Amino acid sequence: MNILLIGSGGREHTLAWKLKQSPLCNHLFIAPGNAGTALCGTNLPIAISDFDSLATACVANDIDMILVGPEEPLVKGIYDFFQNRKGLENIKVIGPSKEASQLEGSKAYAKAFMKRHDIPTAAYGEFTADKYLEGVEYIKLQSLPIVLKADGLAAGKGVLICQSHLEAIAEFELMLLRSKFGEAGKKVVIEEFLKGIELSIFVLTDGENYVLLPEAKDYKRIGEADAGLNTGGMGAVSPLPFVTAAFLQKVKERIIDPTIAGFKKDKLDYKGFVFVGLMNDNGEPKVIEYNCRMGDPETEVVIPRIKNDLVELLVATTTQKLNEITIETDERAVATVVAVSGGYPGDYEKGKAILGLDTPALENTIVFHSGTKKEDDDIVTNGGRVLAVTSFGENITEAVEQSNYMLEQLHFEGMYYRTDIGYEFKEPAAL
Repeated sequence: MNILLIGSGGREHTLAWKLKQSPLCNHLFIAPGNAGTALCGTNLPIAISDFDSLATACVANDIDMILVGPEEPLVKGIYDFFQNRKGLENIKVIGPSKEASQLEGSKAYAKAFMKRHDIPTAAYGEFTADKYLEGVEYIKLQSLPIVLKADGLAAGKGVLICQSHLEAIAEFELMLLRSKFGEAGKKVVIEEFLKGIELSIFVLTDGENYVLLPEAKDYKRIGEADAGLNTGGMGAVSPLPFVTAAFLQKVKERIIDPTIAGFKKDKLDYKGFVFVGLMNDNGEPKVIEYNCRMGDPETEVVIPRIKNDLVELLVATTTQKLNEITIETDERAVATVVAVSGGYPGDYEKGKAILGLDTPALENTIVFHSGTKKEDDDIVTNGGRVLAVTSFGENITEAVEQSNYMLEQLHFEGMYYRTDIGYEFKEPAAL
């Protein structure tokens, strides 16, 4: 079959790498893709939310299936667009409907969904500008720290953890009355701060059944030991030593089962990936957020651990036959370490030549491209997050060390990466 993959990051290169391994994948197209996805298929210079141009490309290339990588096209209704466009309705779109995508597109929508279906999450209140004073009073009653979330999509920057009531009130004013996050902050969700260890759980659902994929933990802070500004993600590891069978059973019974049942009860059309951000509080899971797609850089450790044919999984999703699938998982540890442009997550320059990509890959290591593009005979930087180097190991420490070693063979001006990904799971040195 012919497949169109939408997106241009490390997540999409990883998915393209996996899709291309399937004998069921005839031609793979990526819109717009990057220098890495070009090694797996044909890049199409089309913006991720230009639905009309994507439709034209689907007709021209006889596309059978669309896999949507990032959230923006989903929240904007790409699923509904193809379902309702005459002549395109037979193209299978992996991703939820516009309404179901509000689980990621609106924090308030997601919290109401969890409350309605009795899914454990942080206590919260939601406020708009006309309820500003009520919001201020609500903040004053909360324990510290206090979490403020812009309701809409804010490129990963719309969540603030405030250490004092004064700071929370000031940020609340900036968000609601001074448009700090633009349209995304026209409604603000104020949440209880959850304590514990954060992790990500992934499922693939056909709307009726689901399969549980490997879990992961990502590292968002720019600096070592989780210091500094938040980023889109500096690395990730899988599996997690603290995720026991007993903990997973709680997650399935209390969170995943009622989530999938909630889709049916609410008549939400959902065929695709569900990313559940969780907090593990002494063995008790609570939902931080939903995403309606795979995460990045988590995809770079989750997908390599899956032994199944990804196209087979996606076909089973479209035909509601995931109940016939058993996920086979590589038991080795996997780590990805992200190399970023100098200045990221603030201002950074693009167009820096990347050296060392022709270095023979280490066994059990894969270099995934994120913000890259081909420029004449060179591959150059084209974003904040540039490369994600993924390695297998007997444990997380070994996997991270191998990715770090590979990164030492690569270079571009201003290149930076954290050397301590997975630091809390570090194995003691052998005597």
